Amino acid sequence: MQGNRIKKWKLVIAAEAVLCLTAFAGILCDKEEGGKTGAESVQTSQSAPEGEGWAADALSEGYIKWVDFNVSYEALCLCYEWDVNTWGKEVHIDWVEMLAYLGARYGGDFAANEKRLSKDVEKLARQLIEEGATMEELTKDMQYYAYYKEAYGAVLSGMVGEYEIEEADENGNKVWKRVYGLKAFSPIARGFAYSHYADFGSSRSYGYQRQHLGHDMMGQIGTPIIAVESGYVEAIGWNQYGGWRIGIRSFDGRRYYYYAHMRQNYPYAEGLSEGSIVTAGDVIGYMGHTGYSATENVNNIEVIHLHWGMQLIFDDSQKDGSNQIWIDVYPLTQFLYKHRSEVEKVGDTREWKRVYDMKDPLAEAYRQEKQE
Repeated sequence: MQGNRIKKWKLVIAAEAVLCLTAFAGILCDKEEGGKTGAESVQTSQSAPEGEGWAADALSEGYIKWVDFNVSYEALCLCYEWDVNTWGKEVHIDWVEMLAYLGARYGGDFAANEKRLSKDVEKLARQLIEEGATMEELTKDMQYYAYYKEAYGAVLSGMVGEYEIEEADENGNKVWKRVYGLKAFSPIARGFAYSHYADFGSSRSYGYQRQHLGHDMMGQIGTPIIAVESGYVEAIGWNQYGGWRIGIRSFDGRRYYYYAHMRQNYPYAEGLSEGSIVTAGDVIGYMGHTGYSATENVNNIEVIHLHWGMQLIFDDSQKDGSNQIWIDVYPLTQFLYKHRSEVEKVGDTREWKRVYDMKDPLAEAYRQEKQE
């Protein structure tokens, strides 16, 4: 009963927000020691507080306060394929819009609608392509569509688009190719094994009782860690919860990628510092088990793993403090396995680098802006 009542309040608040051309999402957290965001050190409550007073306060602030990203791996794959396959055609289906449509129909619960998912996707594609319907027409009576479009867009908008990447031709020479598709990468380099399971929200007790607001990928020490999306380094260095960690902000400011427990003594790719620009697929560091210590460079975590997470920012007040939003990236981890960056060792050093370079228009534009 309590769960149903909370869900009801979420839908009511979301509906009111859409009518005001805003939507709201919230996860309550504490600020990380050191002043930089990190999912290892925050507390959270994913339930919306009850009461109309809270809803009125949320509406007055005008930005999303919570996001339950429950889009399934299967839904990501199906909608992504429609996006890529219709690129350059008379009707191009945007995967975020398609997912938002499904989210609005399912109330965000993709797991409960797994059996109908494929048919619903096919029907929607047919309406858009064969029947000439528009997404605006199909969603005009959906109260929550605008909310899901903004929320899912905040998560996924940097992952698909046009870019250039090197590939080997028939003679083994590297040539540049312009493509449209997935330009985000798995956080683990190609050829390196790992294991993982759905662990978002599980309990953590070091320092204080809190929830796990990221995803752990278990592997071997020194496994190259990859930038999921292009962005700039916002935080780098030691944190007692995440050990050697690095935080990368997307260029649109909406996403903060947090990578933690990097290798002792040699945690990061050479040359990285605060403000550095990274391109999706770059090596940014190496797997280890540092952290859970106020003393730097300590291996105080038993299991070797990468902790990675994604924080969403709809308002500057959400970067730090008590209203951060962290999402479950487990389905994204599964999805990004499609795109793993191939790496090679740099001579006799401990360094690894990507084999095929990439030109991300967003990174190029950001570099140009910084130079001007």
